Amino acid sequence: MATSSSSSLSPQLLNTHFALRSSSLFPSSLQINAFSLCPPKSKSRLRVLAIQRPSKATVVTAQSWTTSVVDSKTPVLVEFYASWCGPCQMVHRVIDEIAAEYAGKVNCYVLNADKDPRITEEYDIKAVPIVVLFKNGEKCESVVGTMPKEFYVAAIERVLSSSS
Repeated sequence: MATSSSSSLSPQLLNTHFALRSSSLFPSSLQINAFSLCPPKSKSRLRVLAIQRPSKATVVTAQSWTTSVVDSKTPVLVEFYASWCGPCQMVHRVIDEIAAEYAGKVNCYVLNADKDPRITEEYDIKAVPIVVLFKNGEKCESVVGTMPKEFYVAAIERVLSSSS
């Protein structure tokens, strides 16, 4: 990204230069969390460390689990993920779409399995990504792995149509 003319810029000016030049590269819904200059021996002088999309699914933790999931009167979808998991990023995008489409019908949450091992153990989560659906505080459906959106939607529809 950095041109030869920007290689002589200070890091602060380079950051500004990158931000201005990148505005057409990234949609406005993306946030660049951090970037840094690479060591001189690196081929690239600029490296994007993290790009995040604003999530439509709310983060749930062990502290908020009972009120958000167990005591919810609305069906709940929870995506168990790990920050290092590539397939989890693909599932995030699908869950964000579902969160927007099912707003008011299903509460959508994401839980970092590495940060809340008590919850993952309690629900016998062995691998990520896994999407678990709850109704009246009880686990009733799960979709393991990265699947097409239709798999998640079908599980949601089964939960919404169930009488319990």
